[in-house]
Formats: sequence, structure tokens, C-alpha cells
Amino acid sequence: MIGTLAAGALAPHPLYKEVKSRITRDLAAGVWKPGEPIPSEARLARGFGVSIGTIRKAIDELVAERILLRQQGRGTFVATHSEDRTLFYFFHIVGKDGSRELPMTEMLSFRKTTARKEDATRLAIAPGTPTLRIQNLLKLGGKPVVFDDIVVPGALFPDLDEHTFAGRDGTIYGLYQARYGINVIRISERLSSALATGTVAARLAIEAGAPVLVIKRVALSYNDTPVEYRVSTVNTAAHEYLSDLWKTEGR
Repeated sequence: MIGTLAAGALAPHPLYKEVKSRITRDLAAGVWKPGEPIPSEARLARGFGVSIGTIRKAIDELVAERILLRQQGRGTFVATHSEDRTLFYFFHIVGKDGSRELPMTEMLSFRKTTARKEDATRLAIAPGTPTLRIQNLLKLGGKPVVFDDIVVPGALFPDLDEHTFAGRDGTIYGLYQARYGINVIRISERLSSALATGTVAARLAIEAGAPVLVIKRVALSYNDTPVEYRVSTVNTAAHEYLSDLWKTEGR
């Protein structure tokens, strides 16, 4: 909810950072939902009791972080998880020539379980907490390339079942956003090399012991709240990992 910023609360950080933090909290609270416009810069400036320049600087950072999206002549909107956004922002596996395509996803299993130690650490929950574990096979060019093992806290997705997950219209993050109001705004990934185990090798149609890339990803919502932990095993015979970085002031 927009409200004038108290002068005493501004000392530790630049003013625009305080504004950015307040806007982010409002987004987390669902004041403005995905796909909806936020108020104009002039209205926000009046509401926060700051200059338009301060508002613009805060919004510039949120746009650079792809939390908000500016549309020429229309205004600024809360970003939604379209397939294009997923392909160019969250999916980093490309052909050796740099070509990109949205993978075809086959769900292999969906089950209720409890958090293992590593799951709990990555999701900031207690070991043994109820979770959902989903395994997917991602195909590029009709061939299996990525084996995903996904864990999410059951409390965040109380009625998510196999039918809903498999029958979603769009991406996984789009489902989180549209059905549960959970907006993945950034990811943290750790990469390592490994040798394919028998089970994973069979899924990827490669020999056991073949070299693979392992990506351990935590998906984060507002205020860096972890909402998903995913371990992806990638056959890099014809594909590689590509991450395009961008820079915003203060990073």
C-alpha cells in the first residue's frame, strides 16, 4: 500500500532504494498482480512523498531485474511468465551454435514426499517438511537432453496434484504465478560436472558414466523467498549452458 516514507527510515539507504523496497513489498503482498499495471510515476511520487526522479530510479532497477515491464505508451506492468520470458531468462540450455528452443516436457513422476536434508537447506524449511517431488524429461529437437528433479514445499502449493501439473497451460513458473500467486523473480544456480548414473543415463539415452552437467537451482520469489529447488542433469553432447548477464547500478 502506497504511503509517505518517514524521513527517519531513510538514513541507512539511498531514498530510491527505500522506494524500491516498498514497491517490492507491495508486489509480494499482491497489491498489483502479474499482468496488471502499477500506478503512474506521478501518482507513486505523490503517494510516497518523493520526486518523480526518485520513483523512476527505483522502477528502472525493477525493470532491469525484469520484475516490472515497461510498455511504450501504456505504462509499467508486473511481469508475467510467458514462454518467451522462460526461454530467454530462465532456460539456459542452447545448441552448440547458440540456437534456442522451448523444450518439450514429459512428466515422469509426481509424488508427495518429505524434504531431504539438501532439499530443506535450499528451501529454508525443516527436514521432513511435506513437499512435492516432480521428475520431468526435457526434449530438444525431439531428443532427451535434460532430466529435472524438482522439489517444492507442499504448504505453498496446497492443492497441486499430478493432473493439474501435467495439464497446465504454459510453463511451470506460469502455473505457480497464475494459480498460486507465487512469482519467481530470479534464480540462483550452481553448476558442476559429473558422470551419469545408470538411472539418469537411461532417461537421457546415454551410456552410464558419460559426462553430464549438473545444475542445482533455487527459484526465488520476492524478498528472496525460496519456492522451488531443482536439480537438472544435462546431456552436453550437442548442447551447452549459456547465461547472458546484465548489469544494474549497485550490483
